[in-house]
Amino acid sequence: MTTRFIADLHLEESRPDITDAFLGFLPAYAHNIDALYILGDFFEAWIGDDEHTPLQETVAEALQAVTATGTALYLMHGNRDFLIGQDFCDRVGATLLDDPTVIDLHGEPTLLMHGDSLCTADEEYQKFRATMRNPQWQKAFLQRPLADRQTVARQMREISQAKNQGKEQTIMDVTPEEVVADMERHGVQQLIHGHTHRPAVHELEANGATARRYVTGDWHEKAWYIEAREGATPELLSVPFAELTG
Repeated sequence: MTTRFIADLHLEESRPDITDAFLGFLPAYAHNIDALYILGDFFEAWIGDDEHTPLQETVAEALQAVTATGTALYLMHGNRDFLIGQDFCDRVGATLLDDPTVIDLHGEPTLLMHGDSLCTADEEYQKFRATMRNPQWQKAFLQRPLADRQTVARQMREISQAKNQGKEQTIMDVTPEEVVADMERHGVQQLIHGHTHRPAVHELEANGATARRYVTGDWHEKAWYIEAREGATPELLSVPFAELTG
């Protein structure tokens, strides 16, 4: 039994190399396995299921091919693609997960998160996140014409990039106390998340015992993933893009 986790691909038209790597990754690493979890920021931006760009259509077809092999597919919202809706999930055969969600990973209760809610030191971002995740704001935004939403998305991205350049890197990482609090709140010793773009496996203490936090990497030059097999400790692994597209 094999389950794999990915996050932070940030698929966009300006990075065809990432799309090509993803399209090469799926047949080799996602077909005919138990499950593939995509833990947010799958797309760089998502402004509604009614937008059908060539990139989105290509990715949708590739995901349909994954589920056709029997692999269970799960999607979680990130801070870039939090407007992915049920229509898209139905098209590709995916289940949309709440953030956070606890799963039974081969007998080990495991907390899954995108990870941005753990970065509590970035108070400005947490206020922004609360607004963007408000159902009333989302409903009003999705009712706007598609062209308007595209303009707003570009503006928000530019603002976000400008603000992040001036922030301390430690502010944009997780708050250790928040990690422990969330793991203890959900009664787990294992956490998998993305968002920070800092791939690593961290040992910590939660619930009075040793715990592990697995952080997936962003897809920049490598395809990062976490692999969990029955009877084995999960592993953080990566594949260079060249091996997926060559």
